[in-house]
Parts: sequence; C-alpha cells; structure tokens
Amino acid sequence: MHKTKAYFMLVCATLFWACNFMIGKFAHFTNIPPMTLVFFRWLLVWLILLPFTYGEIIKSKDIILKNLPLLLFLSLTSVGLFNSFTYLALVHTQVINASLFNTAIPAIIILICFLLKIEKTNKFQILGLVLSTLGILSIITKLDIEIISSLNFNKGDLIMIGGVITWGLYSSFLKKKNFFIPLLTLVHVLCTFGLIFILPQFLYELYTGQVIKFDLNLFYILIFLALFPSIGSYYCWAGAVSIIGANRAGIFLSLIPLFSTILAISFYDEKFQLFHLIGAILIILGLFLSNKEIKNV
Repeated sequence: MHKTKAYFMLVCATLFWACNFMIGKFAHFTNIPPMTLVFFRWLLVWLILLPFTYGEIIKSKDIILKNLPLLLFLSLTSVGLFNSFTYLALVHTQVINASLFNTAIPAIIILICFLLKIEKTNKFQILGLVLSTLGILSIITKLDIEIISSLNFNKGDLIMIGGVITWGLYSSFLKKKNFFIPLLTLVHVLCTFGLIFILPQFLYELYTGQVIKFDLNLFYILIFLALFPSIGSYYCWAGAVSIIGANRAGIFLSLIPLFSTILAISFYDEKFQLFHLIGAILIILGLFLSNKEIKNV
C-alpha cells in the first residue's frame, strides 16, 4: 500500500515538473527574466506555506538547527541551483534539449548513491535505467539518427547539465535525512534557505536592468508554478523518496520527457506516431524492472 502511494506521488511530481519546462519556456517568450521568475516563484510558495507551517517550524527549530548543514545543502541543490539552471537553460535551448538532459538524472542518482554508499544498486535497476533511457531517447529523437547527431551543445545545454547534476545530488542526499519533520514543513524550510541563495541572482538581474512586468500573465504563471511544480512536486517527491528510496524514485524522472511529449501533442497538434508507442513501452518496462526485487537463493 505504501509503495502504491509512493508511485502515485512520483507520477504526480513528474507531471508537474513536465509542466514546469513548458511554463518556463513560455515565460521566456513573454520576456520574464529567469532568475526573477525563480525568485518570485519561491517567494510566493514561501508566503502560501507560512500560515500552515509556521507553528511546526517553531516546534521543530531544534531539529532544524541540528541538521542545518544538510538542510542548507538540500536547499542549495534543489530550490537554489536546479531551478536557476533550468530557467536559465530554457533561455538558450529548447524544451526538448532540456528534457533530454534530464534523462541522465536517474543515472547520476544511482552513481552518487553507489559512490557515497547511500543505497545499494542491483542489476534490475541498472537494466531498468537503460531501457527507460532508450524509451525516452526514442521519443525525443523520433528514432532518427540525424536528430541525435545534430544536437549542438550550446550554452543552454551546458547549463542544463549543471541542473541535472544538482538534482542528482539533492535526491541522493535527501535519503540521508534521518530526522522527521512534516513534508510541507520540510518544503517550507528548503524554500526559506533556497530564497537566500536565489536572492543574489535576482538582485544581479535587477542591477543589469532586467525588470519584470507585473501583469495578469505573470500572476497566472506564478500561481501555477507555486502550487504544482513547487509545492505539489516537492511534497510528492520527498514523500516518495522516503518510502522507496532515491534509486527507484530516480527512475520515474524518465516520465518527465514522456509527459512533455504528451503536452506537446496536446498544445502543438503533433501526431502520436510509432516512435511514441515504442518509447512508452520501453519506459513502462524499465519502470517495472527497476522496482523488481532480487531474491536471495
């Protein structure tokens, strides 16, 4: 029952993050500076959560202070760096490229957990990872070798690699959390410290003359980002990792490009073709294998 809940939470988290890429690119088209978007997104999240988590934060202050180094690291790698890398990358590269690089996150999580001895890795997880990655690649590349060979590693692609690495570190070290505070409270704590790391980036954009225009378009974008890719996804992700571990949870990140493709079909009137079907089958098979237990003989 707990695993089923974790899988549902992971599907929700990845769907919300897929929407984050779409909205992030749309924000660029509407001339919203990336670091400013990150700052106001998490400021709104902080304000929304404050009435619900303030009392619990006060009660948990000793736990928070005791585990401050880990919480600061989690805040830096998730709220601070990953979001900044993602929105900045989308200024210079396409959503398809950003989604493609995100397929490397499960491999980085498995690698980090193995190197730091955070979790054990089995052969089914490795095989599932390979199949899921092949499924994502078949969708992104349309099974056309020319698309793969023509990928140019521009500035945005390199920035997104940085984002992938930071999220891998966040997911891996989240498993080292050996204390309990409610999930929404944890999200608020990470948001609080994350805003401290984001503030200098925001001030730099203001200093360079990148001014944000406050209108209804920005309001709708911030509300959506605050409720779904921020509060919703982080709550679901942290909860699922605590149940099934970072390795297995990381495999589900392969769903982000799949959901991005579905959204592209819906919004851009693209057709569902054979490579979509092959990709979906490989992803589902990969998810199944990654959650298969090795029986002791």
